[in-house]
Formats: sequence, structure tokens, C-alpha cells
Amino acid sequence: MIYFDTSYLARLYFEDSGWEKVRQLTEANHLACCIHGRAEVMSAIHRKFREGIFTVIEFRQVLEQFELDCNRGAYHWLPLSTAVTACLKRTYEVLPKMVSMRAADAMHLACAAENGFREIHSNDRNLLAAATHFRLRGINII
Repeated sequence: MIYFDTSYLARLYFEDSGWEKVRQLTEANHLACCIHGRAEVMSAIHRKFREGIFTVIEFRQVLEQFELDCNRGAYHWLPLSTAVTACLKRTYEVLPKMVSMRAADAMHLACAAENGFREIHSNDRNLLAAATHFRLRGINII
């Protein structure tokens, strides 16, 4: 099982840069993500609609496909547990001030770390740069 953040999960539904490589990676792996990522993917789908990339019909189709995939177990959604928030606290306490780490990225990193992952797949350069602070190896195949 591998951990995808939202930047990779969204590429399963959009043909954004690198989508082919991301989809190939899923062929031999089960996917995990923090439950927060589920909301982020829905937000990303809506952003494509808001920006005029999707018509209303395409928006509804993509959103429905995502929900069908979720309901059929395509993703293992990991909870935001007290252990995850404790990991966040410990990391922020010692995080150097020059490291920029948004809350959503921190949730992904802490969730992956607390669930035993050693790697996280993402295209988000800030998340990838902060991964080592959670003892994770950040991987970007794009």
C-alpha cells in the first residue's frame, strides 16, 4: 500500500501534468490517504468546474465517479486520530522556522507517519520538503 496526497489523487480524475505516470503507479499498488484528502479531492473537482475546465455535466460525472470509487473501496481512508494530532504537535514544536508547512500538508504527513508509512507520494513541493521532519521520504515521479 502506498500513500498519495491530494495532488496525486486528483490526477486519477484530471489529466494534469504527469497524470499518466501517477495512474501507472496505481496499477500495482493499493492507495491510502488521510480522510482529509477525500474533502480535498472534492474541492479540486469543484475548482475545475469553477474555472470552466469542466461543464456542469462533466463536474457531476467526475464527482460521481470519485464517490463510486470511494464506496467500492478504491482508497483506504486513514482517520485523523489523536495520535496524528499529537504527531503534529511534536513536529511543529521542533520545526525550524524556515520550513513552510501548511496545516493540510501536516495532516497528510502526520497521518502517513502515524500509520507506518515510510514514503509519501506527492507533487506538492512544500509537502515534499517537510516530509523528512516526519521521517518520511517524499516521492514525486512527475
